[in-house]
Amino acid sequence: MFRNQPTDNASERVRQQFEIAHTGVDFGAALCFLIGSIMFFWQSWMFTATWFFVIGSVLFALKPTIKLWREVRLYRMSQGK
Repeated sequence: MFRNQPTDNASERVRQQFEIAHTGVDFGAALCFLIGSIMFFWQSWMFTATWFFVIGSVLFALKPTIKLWREVRLYRMSQGK
């Protein structure tokens, strides 16, 4: 996204940390959607299933936020801040 990003060990560590966070959010969202989908088989679980879908959607919305946060952090590191 930004140019002149640092390529030292510190920036690589930042990339790895954000990649782990991104993957964790991905798994969390997928798990919420899977659980919510299974709950929809029973009428008594519909309300709870809906909340699982809402939580999964919030997690999916976090994914681009995590990537943007990583890019901004790396950009600031390249500027010496």
